[in-house]
Amino acid sequence: MSLDQKALKKIARKLKIGVKDHALLRQALTHRSYLGEDTEAVANERLEFLGDSVLGIVAAEYLYTRFPDRPEGEMAKAKAVAVSEPILGEAARELGLQDMVQLSSGEEASGGRHRLSILADALEALVAVIYLDQGLDAARQFILRALESILIDIERKEHIRDYKSLLQEHTQGLCKKAPHYSVIDEVGADHDKTFVVEARLNGELLGVGEGKSKKQAEQAAALQALERIEQTSSRVIEGQDI
Repeated sequence: MSLDQKALKKIARKLKIGVKDHALLRQALTHRSYLGEDTEAVANERLEFLGDSVLGIVAAEYLYTRFPDRPEGEMAKAKAVAVSEPILGEAARELGLQDMVQLSSGEEASGGRHRLSILADALEALVAVIYLDQGLDAARQFILRALESILIDIERKEHIRDYKSLLQEHTQGLCKKAPHYSVIDEVGADHDKTFVVEARLNGELLGVGEGKSKKQAEQAAALQALERIEQTSSRVIEGQDI
């Protein structure tokens, strides 16, 4: 998809952001794969870098002021969850960013529009645009709105998510077996590598995930498996395609 001025104005209204710099907004929603289809496009990676820091300071500030009695270690763990790739990816999906991101036809055909890593990066880039265009207060308001669900979980101390353990509990209960995780691809330079991991059970593919570490990718694969299981909860895992 190509984002013209009309589409960008519509996106800004839908996201309830008053961004005036539409060139920056377009960049935030441009995945690097799209550069092969539009030589004038600019990828969102630099914005993603800035947005990651803005998210971090807003999350840390919120936790520090909202929970004055919680120790540093507990707040650090909560912050790590709040700005983690799966959480940001899900928040981006709730905002509808999967319908706004510019991808190459190949990336889209491979499921990129629903990939949590791509959606999380787009959300980080969008945060950077709001920060640059409107300042920290506006960025803070947007972040707290986008992360409202996980912040409620943090307040209730229900935020710790171990998707691998949850998936194993599910499969053990159904067929007395645990999923097997394996790295199927490694993308990028050695200093900036992305791992792709798949989770299988009885030879059947349950989910695929990406991450900057093998553990992160395994958690993402387990999350996708849990999402698919939830969607087809009436089926039994063993011997069937879930």
